[in-house]
Amino acid sequence: MKPNWGFLPDHALQLIKRREWDNLASLKARLLGNKEFPIRLGLKPPTGKRAVSDMGHYLQFVEAWKNFPYQDMVQWESKIFRKLSEQRIPTFLIINSIRQLIQLIGGRAARRSQLWERNMRPILTFDGSDKFRNILYPILVNRLETVEKLSKEDSELLSLLLPQLRQTIGNGCYLRAIPVTGVDTKFIETHQRLIEDLLDAIHDSAVSIAGGLLNWLDCKSNPKGWLVVRPLCKSTQESLGGLPILQLPGDVLMEHELPGKNILVVENIQSGLALPYLKNTTAVIGGGKNVAWMETQWLSHKKVGYWGDIDTWGLSFLSDARSKVANLTALMMDRETLRSHESRMDVESKPIALPPDFLSEDEISIFNDLNAGEFKSNRLEQERISSDYIRQQLEYWLLSD
Repeated sequence: MKPNWGFLPDHALQLIKRREWDNLASLKARLLGNKEFPIRLGLKPPTGKRAVSDMGHYLQFVEAWKNFPYQDMVQWESKIFRKLSEQRIPTFLIINSIRQLIQLIGGRAARRSQLWERNMRPILTFDGSDKFRNILYPILVNRLETVEKLSKEDSELLSLLLPQLRQTIGNGCYLRAIPVTGVDTKFIETHQRLIEDLLDAIHDSAVSIAGGLLNWLDCKSNPKGWLVVRPLCKSTQESLGGLPILQLPGDVLMEHELPGKNILVVENIQSGLALPYLKNTTAVIGGGKNVAWMETQWLSHKKVGYWGDIDTWGLSFLSDARSKVANLTALMMDRETLRSHESRMDVESKPIALPPDFLSEDEISIFNDLNAGEFKSNRLEQERISSDYIRQQLEYWLLSD
């Protein structure tokens, strides 16, 4: 068993590497000067009694540090031991700078620091001077993981891009469409967070004040919350340019009214693709819990139906939809549908415990009974409902007031 005193160089280097080099938070703090040098590691020199008790380890300890190649980092002290007379022993390993730390860790650290220097240099001097070096260097250190992944070409592209980006250059278009020279716009999207931080520093926090890079550039956010729109009759299809099906993001649906007197919202895409012909009707399908678009004003003068799974999550989505359109009609989400297809129920693995706010009394009752085990299982998927039943219920809905 090794004694718990007298750190040998290999052990000391492992400790330093783990605490100061592999620990990214500590390394960044050292690079930024937030954690000051020197680093002092006590080598746990022995008392005279301990040295005598294990002379082999004591001699190995002293000899190893005598042969240590960086003697300027080792602090030696003279000690008087009763049985060994005066001894000169190593007491501390002292690292005075990041340069010494890199030197101590060795080749891998040197290559890593060379990579930092290569990737940072073009960005720090993007304007051909050192004017912004002091404000950009902390940004690059704080995003060291990103900086290390940059290629030489990437860092040069950043230096080319930064002076081109200015407030409102986007002019209301998407980020991929901004007018820049010599830089592909996918690169901007890939490195958006780093670019945002660098520009914020260059422009005195103007990017943060504007609410982020897209706002500062005056760019629209990329479309999201995609929904499938399917016209269910000839007239609604003609109103959509003859297209039998199309995909639109939620924000576009909020701004552009769909054709048809009737709008049918369907939770799952497969059920929506199986819908029959319905006069004067357009279906919005496959959105799942994405019902935010239903806040749009144009739905207020439409007849709106909603059809989803009969389980706690499906009823929750129905509640969210009704919070946007109070007078919508829930379709095939009732006890009659559930009872007539009960043998086809399966398991909802993680049901919601409490009913949401915008369910009717009957829907709350179904919700609670599903959780209480009142049926053969706790979930009836839309896809398990018979096609003839679906056609019949949808025709009843069209004929209803």
